[in-house]
Formats: sequence, structure tokens, C-alpha cells
Amino acid sequence: MSATNLIHASLTARRRARELDALASGEQVDVLVVGGGVTGAGVALDAASRGLSVALVEAHDLAFGTSRFSSKLVHGGLRYLAHGRLGLARESAVERDVLLRRTAPHLTRPLAQLFPRYADTPAREYALTAAGLTAGDALRRFAGTPSTLLPRPRTVPAAAALTLVPGLRATGLRGGLLAFDGALTDDARLVVALARTAAGLGARILTRVRALELQGDQVRARDELTGDTVDLRARQVVNAAGVWSGGLVPNVRLRPSRGSHLVLDARSTGLGETALMVGVPGELNRFVFLLPQPGGTVYLGLTDEPLDGEATDYTDVPDTDVDFLLDVASTVLDRPLTHDGVRGSFAGLRPLLDTPGGRTADLSREHAVLTDPGTGVVTVVGGKLTTYRVMAEQAVDAAVTEAGLRAPSSRTGRLPLVGAASRAALTTVDAPRRLVGKYGIEAPRVAALGDVDHALARPLFPGCATTAAEVVWAVRHEGALDADDVLHRRTRLGLVPDDAEKARPAVSDLVERSLRGLA
Repeated sequence: MSATNLIHASLTARRRARELDALASGEQVDVLVVGGGVTGAGVALDAASRGLSVALVEAHDLAFGTSRFSSKLVHGGLRYLAHGRLGLARESAVERDVLLRRTAPHLTRPLAQLFPRYADTPAREYALTAAGLTAGDALRRFAGTPSTLLPRPRTVPAAAALTLVPGLRATGLRGGLLAFDGALTDDARLVVALARTAAGLGARILTRVRALELQGDQVRARDELTGDTVDLRARQVVNAAGVWSGGLVPNVRLRPSRGSHLVLDARSTGLGETALMVGVPGELNRFVFLLPQPGGTVYLGLTDEPLDGEATDYTDVPDTDVDFLLDVASTVLDRPLTHDGVRGSFAGLRPLLDTPGGRTADLSREHAVLTDPGTGVVTVVGGKLTTYRVMAEQAVDAAVTEAGLRAPSSRTGRLPLVGAASRAALTTVDAPRRLVGKYGIEAPRVAALGDVDHALARPLFPGCATTAAEVVWAVRHEGALDADDVLHRRTRLGLVPDDAEKARPAVSDLVERSLRGLA
């Protein structure tokens, strides 16, 4: 992205107000996207990159819903292979390569994963895992991902397994399988980068604007900051509201499932930098995983339970999910995990397409692009975070066809996001590695805020890595409008409630001052 577009990629409260006023006054855009998650932001970027005029409305904040509650993995499709969905697995491997090498090297990294083998590990289970990893490596080669980035899977002896994951239970350990997949530094930051890149190409990104009624060429919405109701005009409306899509377009039928995670201290698990994959007893090709994160935490997931009732803005993690995750993970650890070691938890809702019968764990992760015959609204739903770009491309293709628009084919497969550069170039960026992992080539600009004002270089509280400069940057450039936007979706301090409460006074003050132009 050019320097000019980087300037236009800044999202601010002032820009939001100006662009919403223009649309409320009757200005029509080519494509109006409803939903500010990874799919909606991806649709906005795809359409804007084709030269179409675009607006996106989101009831809350970017990445407010499911997109910030993923496992932070960029999957190569291993589980899809296990279920015989070769097309989806191939698509996942290709899109993983796009993220790792082209569009977001700064937000992604290779992650080593150990599948331990014990004396009582069923031979069939081990053989199926090994076969799946071999097939997954074939898809890696098909996608063109070099083995220097994602090495080939291999067997390791017990001593090597214990070196990779010191906290493993040594009794009965026979070694294991070591494989590699992709991981995100932060899923919410990916969404912010998508939205800012779209904004740099002219898209209007409007948070705190709630869609109330959808037609193919119009959205009635409410400005959540003022309470005003506005009618927004477009040549084509695209519904990308995830698990809330069915409430906006009645012909969309979903069966959301809950995916719960726990946040643990890495020291309590005995993990280093290698993820640990633990088979769920009694089930084939289903795993609980411990995923080490930058900053010394570990995410333990993942459940797959049907949602009881309607989707709400916040999803609690029930005690049954906590017990399940702790119990399964503890089967291979030297020191069993307990509730006392849980620092936080989060759950996301998967927008799975409804099919008759079966468990939500067995429902397809494939996506669908649907056009409602009554309203003419195009809806994109289902899918996985890894394949958001393909979903967005197909949704824009459908919008162009439905509205009779003229636009070239998608170009997002080679369009770097804000902050992106090659992995080699990222190693030369003159800024702390932690900042480069979050902001890429923009990291020196974030660090410079602290160089100009030394107070902004200070951590938000003792022992916290996040600085005041990152809060100011979030307001000035990333569209944060209040403290929760910063705590929960720009810094992720909110994943550990104690940390969020320690940081809240400083963050609230910095946000208020930044909105008034005083910081």
C-alpha cells in the first residue's frame, strides 16, 4: 500500500462522523456491507480493491463477535481431510499460504504442534493422525508453501517430545508426531488490518451503526452514538453478520455452535513454544489443543457444543466446558490443570449452516453465498477464518452480478494488508519485536509516539507489556471509540479480566484525551 493510502487508512471518530453524515444525506454506494467481522471486513476490502464504492456498518466494533474469539490458527485443513472434504482442505491450504506469505506475514507465524504418543494410544488413532498429517503436507506442497516456512511432519522420540513440551507426562511416553501449521498473532488485529486497508482504498468503515432492516438496495440503521435512525442507499447490500445473519434475512437458517477456550499461564502448563494436541478420548480426529501465545499465556480449546437459545452479544463459558477442557488436557500433562490456573476464558459462536440431524461438531465448515428472492440481499455465511478471503470474493462476485455492476475480478490474493511486508523485511524493522508482531512496518510509528512523549512509552500498569502509545495509536488510527474497544479488541488485555481492570483507568483517560486531541 502506498504512503498516500496509508494516510487514508487511518480510522478516526471524526472520519466516521463525516462519512456517516454523507451517507445519511442520500449518497449512494455500490456495495453496503453489514457486519464488521473478518468476513464483512474482507468483503469491504475485496469490493474497494475492485474500484467499487463501499460502506460497511457494524453495530458495535470491528471484530466484536466471533472473529475475536477464534483459536488464532490459520488452518491447513487437517480436520477437513479427516471428514473427506478434500475441496475445503485444499482451499484452506491455499488461503493459509496467502496469509502467511502475501497478505499478512506480520500477523502470522508458523506454529509447531506435537501429537504425543503413549503406550495406551490406540494404534488406529495414531495411524490415522500420521496419515492425515502426510496428506496435509501434500496440500502444503500443492499450495506452494515452502518447507522452510512450514516444515514437513515427522516422528520424534520421547526425549525430543519432552524437550519440545517439558510439561508432558513422561510415564508411558513413546514419542509423537511433530507437525507445523499457521497461527495468527491476533485475530482481532487481522480484522482491523482488513478494515484499515479497505479504508485506504476509499471504503467507509462505520462502527456503532446498527442495521435494523435490510433490502437489496437499502439499509435502515441506527447511529448508536446519537440514537438517530438513518436510511443508507446502495446498489447492492451484502449481509455478513455471522451468527446474527438470520435475524436480518429470514431465509438464512443457522445452527450456531459454541467454541470455548481458556486462558492459562504458560508456566502452569509446562509448555514452551510448541503447541500440544491432545486426542479426545473415545473420538477419532478430534483434539483439544494447548496453544502458546506471545506474552507468556496459553489458550486451551476447543469445545463444539450447540448453542441453546438465540445468539447474544456475549457468550459465557459454562463450567461443563471448563471441566471438559481441563480434564482432556490433563491426561497428557505431568501436572494436572485445575480451575485455579484459569486466568480467563472466551467463547465464540460458529455460524454453521443448518442441516438436518447430527451434532454441530459434524456440520460442514463450508460457506454459502445466498441471494434472498424477496429482498435481493446477498448473504455470505458459514466458513472459517482461514478462508475469509474466498468467502469475500464470492460474495462480491454475487453482488456485482445481482446489481449489474461493472468490476474486475478480485485482486485480494496479492494485496498486502496495512503493515505487511516480507518476512525478511520485517526482521529489519527498527522497532521492538513485540510491536513488529502486532503492527508490522508501522511499528516504528507506534514506538515514535513514546519517543516524542516519554509518558506514552510507559506500560499501562507494572508488569504489563502494552504501552500508553498503543492506546493512543488505537484511537488515532484504528477506530477505537472507547476503553472497551482498546481493552478487548486492539490490545486483547480483556482476555484476562484482572489485567483489563488494572489497565482500565489509564486506558479510559488516554482514550478520552485522544478523542479530544490532547494525547
